[in-house]
Amino acid sequence: MKKLLLLCFVIILSVNLQAQETAAEKKAAKAKSEKLAKAKKEKAEAAKDKAAIAKEKAATAKKTAKDKAEAAKDKATTAKEKTTKDKAETAKDKAATSKKIAKNKAEAAKDKATTAKEKAETAKDKVVKDKAETAKDKAAIAKEKATASKKTATKKAETAKDKAATAKTAIKEKATSSKSVKKIKETNEKAPNVADKITGEYNGKKVYTGPRGGKYYINANGNKTYIQE
Repeated sequence: MKKLLLLCFVIILSVNLQAQETAAEKKAAKAKSEKLAKAKKEKAEAAKDKAAIAKEKAATAKKTAKDKAEAAKDKATTAKEKTTKDKAETAKDKAATSKKIAKNKAEAAKDKATTAKEKAETAKDKVVKDKAETAKDKAAIAKEKATASKKTATKKAETAKDKAATAKTAIKEKATSSKSVKKIKETNEKAPNVADKITGEYNGKKVYTGPRGGKYYINANGNKTYIQE
């Protein structure tokens, strides 16, 4: 009976131990399962977080790329606008410079034309003045020539008159020479600086009549030789 109880006790103990082992195994299995589930869940969450982070990184990279693209686009637009503006300003400055150069050239041409006109007018005035002076000089020369011609003509007329008078006197003296013989008286009296009036001719020499009526001619010595009738 004691053995039976002991056997029962052993059986019961074995059953309890087995039950405990089974419970422990179940608990361990459950714990392991829970641990695996938890690990799996954590792994899933980690994967999810990683995916979220990757997604966020991708979104950030996309946004960064977009921002860079927009920045590049803005930079390109700004550069283009700046280039266009600079080109426009350069073209404007070039046009202004060309206009200024053209204006300066036009003013220079105008000044040159004015100077040429003034020079032409000055030259014309000078030519006219020179012509007027030349005409005046020619008129003065012509007047002098006319005066000289008049004087020459007057002198010639006086010479002709004197010659005529001398010829007349000579004829008269020749006419009277047959009636009277002329006497000659040579003197040392020099001929006057201002010649007396020619009144005749004697032996091919001019006969002068002095202020007191004496008639004489100039001999080879330059002295007076009086003619006495």
